[in-house]
Amino acid sequence: MSARSGSNGKAPAALVVGGGIAGIQAALDIADAGFQVYLVERSPSIGGRMAQLDKTFPTLDCSSCILTPKMVDAGRHPNIELLTYSEVSSVSGQAGDFRVGIKKKPRYVDVDKCRGCGLCAEACRLSGRVPSDFNAGIAKRAAIYVPFPQAVPLVYTVDPEACVYLTRGVCGKTFKCKDACPADAIDFTQTEQYVEVEVGAIVVATGFDVFDPRLKPELGYGFYPEVITTLEFERYASASGPTAGKISVNGHVPRKVVFIQCVGSRDRSLGLPNCSRVCCMAVAKQAHLAHDRLPGAEITVFYMDIRAFGKGFEEFYDRVREEGVLYRRGNPSEIYRRGEMLVVRAEDTLMGEALEVEADLVVLAVGMLPRRDADQVAQLFGLQRGTDGYFQEEHPKMSTVESGIPGVFLAGCCQGAKDIPDTVAHAKAAASAALISLARTGVNHAAN
Repeated sequence: MSARSGSNGKAPAALVVGGGIAGIQAALDIADAGFQVYLVERSPSIGGRMAQLDKTFPTLDCSSCILTPKMVDAGRHPNIELLTYSEVSSVSGQAGDFRVGIKKKPRYVDVDKCRGCGLCAEACRLSGRVPSDFNAGIAKRAAIYVPFPQAVPLVYTVDPEACVYLTRGVCGKTFKCKDACPADAIDFTQTEQYVEVEVGAIVVATGFDVFDPRLKPELGYGFYPEVITTLEFERYASASGPTAGKISVNGHVPRKVVFIQCVGSRDRSLGLPNCSRVCCMAVAKQAHLAHDRLPGAEITVFYMDIRAFGKGFEEFYDRVREEGVLYRRGNPSEIYRRGEMLVVRAEDTLMGEALEVEADLVVLAVGMLPRRDADQVAQLFGLQRGTDGYFQEEHPKMSTVESGIPGVFLAGCCQGAKDIPDTVAHAKAAASAALISLARTGVNHAAN
């Protein structure tokens, strides 16, 4: 399919909001069809949540091995303009003729000069002292950073909330990062810039947030360092993580590991009755990794129900149990310390008895939630939100990518919780719907 030019000789373009796997896939599909794509990502790099994962279920493929080539393709595609570290600030117009304002936040680094060498981060006075969002806060970085080594674009960014010069107006007698940069790329005079683009279709792929387990204080997250989330476990298990793939928490290799499912999902007491869909298999995958990398460790999974609905999921669940992982149906009520061990107190609802299980590592399977800024995004694009908080599709049975606003389409987890294969499929469907809109726009412009 080739792009159709309008009366001004210029083909209609598309805007994709969000640079996770859904946004990347949608942008690549539209760009491969010959249309210009503006891919807007609020973080310094595209990649999203998938970049934080070690393996994917149920095949145990390397997450980065799947994602990174797509990131590189998006960064190099002649029809894709990456607008990272940027946010949509205004939207006006209608299908076929949207005008979108985009705010480009200052990186305080010249993207054309930066070579990605990292000498600035090594020289930074706060090197190794700023919590890394990419590593879920379990590792530290400098105030000038790239989120991860495979970032696209591989350009450093100054964290304006951490940099002592930007927050206090001082950085000692010299700018150590600036002096260390051989390309003279660091520029603290940069300010916000605003650009406007004209597009015919918009794909919203803003992703999701994860539940904050501090809202369930009985589980001890934030109080006991041995209680972590599934996202933190991913970073411990990843070869690119802070422990180079060695599962070691609080300086110790765990011998008794407990996984707790449905933390922040299917919990009506918190107003979160929905299933996050990915947690059952994510825990099965992580239990397998724990079994593989912690030989002899006792691994227990507390669950409410197992929902292994996808292709190969049930077989993988059976495989994990055959490896010796113990599944116990029950909802833990409390975690407390007894000596050097944690104790998980729960009720086995199949046996009908209370029990206590000792652990030196507890992993909470935190659920998926709509993004915290979903209200602002909804107002910006005129979207509706469903009772679950996700963006509402026009018709749940006819098309889950049509938003109800002509020319605006939904892709990935902003519409509802999904695993990676379903997210990619949904993004490709959104791209196909956007291409129809773009082709129609091109024909109408040519007719005029």
